[in-house]
Amino acid sequence: MMKQGSTRRSAYIKACSICVAIAMSASSFAAPIELPDLGDASQAVLSPQEELAMGEKAMQGLRASGAYFNDPEVNAYLNSLGYRLVSADPSITSHFEFFAVDDPAINAFAMPGGYIGVNTGLILATQSESQLASVLAHEISHVTQHHIARTIASQSGSQLASIATAVAIILAAKNSNSQAIPAAMTSMTAAQIQGQINFTRENEQEADRVGFQLLDRAGFDTHGMSKFFDRMEKLTRTSENNTPAFLRSHPLTPERIAEAQDRAYGKPYKQIPDSLDFNLVRSLLRSYQGTPENAIAESQAELKEGRYSNHTAAEYGYAASLLRGKKFQEAQMEIATIDHEGIQHPMIEALAGQILMQSGQLQAAHQRYESALKLYPDHMQLVYDYPRLLITETKYKLAANFAESQLMHRRDDATLNQLAAEANANLGKLTKSHFYQGEYYAALGNLRGASEQFDLAVRINDGSFQDLLVAENRLKELRSQLHEPSQNNGSRRNKSQQSLDGF
Repeated sequence: MMKQGSTRRSAYIKACSICVAIAMSASSFAAPIELPDLGDASQAVLSPQEELAMGEKAMQGLRASGAYFNDPEVNAYLNSLGYRLVSADPSITSHFEFFAVDDPAINAFAMPGGYIGVNTGLILATQSESQLASVLAHEISHVTQHHIARTIASQSGSQLASIATAVAIILAAKNSNSQAIPAAMTSMTAAQIQGQINFTRENEQEADRVGFQLLDRAGFDTHGMSKFFDRMEKLTRTSENNTPAFLRSHPLTPERIAEAQDRAYGKPYKQIPDSLDFNLVRSLLRSYQGTPENAIAESQAELKEGRYSNHTAAEYGYAASLLRGKKFQEAQMEIATIDHEGIQHPMIEALAGQILMQSGQLQAAHQRYESALKLYPDHMQLVYDYPRLLITETKYKLAANFAESQLMHRRDDATLNQLAAEANANLGKLTKSHFYQGEYYAALGNLRGASEQFDLAVRINDGSFQDLLVAENRLKELRSQLHEPSQNNGSRRNKSQQSLDGF
């Protein structure tokens, strides 16, 4: 009989590889096959709690690898869009988190526990918000229909080696390690890879169908799915020579496009305009591409030549490119133009504050951030930038108070914990500083680093009795988890977890 820890490790390897297989199959848009009735075998093999724990572990790996795209604006938008789809079906009670992956490849994937990754390249490749929503709806459906757990339930032990190699190939590709890809493939034949992808094809028809229903219920253009499929087919034809062999073996077929079109034609056509958020996020991502000089030139040309779908977003993208190139005066002028047009949006306010802060206009930045936070108190880019400004202004007490007040209802936010740690360090409050640094590490999944920071907080003990008590409790909790890896990892707390009174 296999030991419990070994069983869980095997299940985790399976789960991660299944995420990869679903991503590979989704990106190639293979022809759908009718889904077999597996009953409730998925629940017997993998509980929702185990799926969530596996997803958290996978997220830790993504963050550690640098693949996670840590941009609050992009990730906030993806979560807003994703939850618009999820809320369209009241029966969905699963946990979801949507995040961007720093990868130019056109791809998206679902992981255990409702973690859905979207490559930045896919966001830029979509030509409408409905197209992007169709991809998210498809991935959401992989989660709600328990495809990952179902696939685990159907795996045989003999497949584990080839599955693990597939994971290595994808991770190498995500890290742009082109040398590692051929090496990984030498231990796995094309037939083995094909067999794994063929197995996951059984899920695609159901994900398409359920995803289409979500798209329709959420009020998006139901033609978005077929239009995106058609776009992928065209891109596949033009870039086939640059596609890895194990993806070229799964071409985009006309049948899948036809099924998506048939579903769309069964609904009355309604033209759905793209949100300003969608256009702003795409403009922001474009401002990150290439050198700052190239980004400035490209965004300036788009404005002059009218090559944009939204004028405000084009101006925003130009200002973001100018900020990246440290051309503060020009960037400020572009923001002033947007202000004059009467356009208000939290992303514009955040960019305006960043321009003022980075150009040294701290008082003006302070006023802009305070006004913006009154209008948009939950916009995370503003929530992060304001305490950064306060620290720059050496207003450490205000920075600590603000970050700690935000942590009262965002306890596991890594960035806020790090800001609280920095502010308290500058105040000389080392117990608090090490405590929050520990929470920062815990949020990233670095339990060893978190435990060391909590230990330092307890040893220094320069705070209140309550400060010491909470730090001791967290240290005990982390040490217990480190000795018992089968339990939930440190990014999730017990319901009985106390807060730092006065922190």
